[in-house]
This record gives sequence, structure tokens and C-alpha cells, in this order.
Amino acid sequence: MRAEENHPEIIPKRNFRSIKQEIRILGVDDAPFTPHTSDPVMVVGTVFRAGKWFDGVLRTFVQVDGDDATEKIISMVNGSRQKEQLGIIMLDGVTFGGFNVANIPRICRKTGIPVIVVMRKQPNFERIKKALQHFKNWEDRWQSILEAGEIHRVDKDGEPVYIQICGMELEDAVEVVKLSSTRSAIPEPIRAAHLIAAGVTTGESRGSA
Repeated sequence: MRAEENHPEIIPKRNFRSIKQEIRILGVDDAPFTPHTSDPVMVVGTVFRAGKWFDGVLRTFVQVDGDDATEKIISMVNGSRQKEQLGIIMLDGVTFGGFNVANIPRICRKTGIPVIVVMRKQPNFERIKKALQHFKNWEDRWQSILEAGEIHRVDKDGEPVYIQICGMELEDAVEVVKLSSTRSAIPEPIRAAHLIAAGVTTGESRGSA
């Protein structure tokens, strides 16, 4: 899938000129949740200067398998005192609370901040599409999956991650991912968001992002 084939409109790409060592990144991940419930799921955002300095935490809630992830993330970012300093929004995948799909171009457009989606594995789109067909509005959810755009592989110290981007050039996104991956192949803002969300929800964080 290529971004230019699926995006409903062309979103201007930010020219970073150079990626600063202290670029502020908001990493976003969801907490553990019970599938097939109507309970809200906590979504945590951590603000880092690259992958070194931890500057703050944001929080919102989305519905399990709902369709509010896009607007909740936009509201979380736009309502934050940290917004004007943010250079990048970094998401752990495009789904939150099960199959609550975030629309990446809309988040980029409504916040004015470039978005990088980070994934440990290449997604299985056939499996995702089949799972989405259980929802009445599955076509809208699938369209948001498509609009996340082309997937690119990034290698850091021999370990790959996969990214999708919106609002910035690929070479800048790769540099940001590598700069912020200080403890593992997963960028520190996402790794920290995962640990905090899991720890707050279950009483103890386990595993990795």
C-alpha cells in the first residue's frame, strides 16, 4: 500500500532541516484491557526530548473496539500545555483498545504535528481486514488502516521496526526513530508509555512495548 494512493488529501510535509537532539516527542500507547467489553481503556502519552529526557505524561480514555481513538488523541494533544513544544506524535500502531482505529492523516491535520506509527512486526492486513468485518462500520475502519500509508522498515543495531508516517519526509522519520531508540529498537517515548499504562492499570508493568 502506498500513501499517495490512499490518503484522501495531500498533507504538507514539515521541513525539519535538521533533527535536533532535544526534539520533543509524544509517545502514545494503550493500557491492557478486557476484550469485548464496554469499559473505557486508558491511553497514555509520554513526552520525551528525543529518547533521553522524560518531560511529562498525558492521558485520555477510548472505548474498547470503539471509533473514538482519533478524536480522543487529537483532544489530548490539542488540550495539552506541552503542545507548542511537540515536534512529533509517535503511536504504537494504529489501533487502540482492540480495533479502535486511529486515522493518522486526521490526527496530523488537526494537531498540525507530524505522526510516526511504530510497529514491531509487519502487520497482516488480510487478517486485520477479516477481523474488522465483524463491525457494522468496518469499511470506515479499514479505510483508516489504508490511509496510514506505506510501511517502511527501520533497522537499529540489527533489530527492525516498521513505521508509517504522515506530515514529514521518510529520512527525517527514520532519524527520529533511531535517535529516540536509546534502550531498545522501540523508541523510548512509546516504551515508557507502554510501561506506565500497564503499571497504572494492572499494578505492575510487564513485558515490553
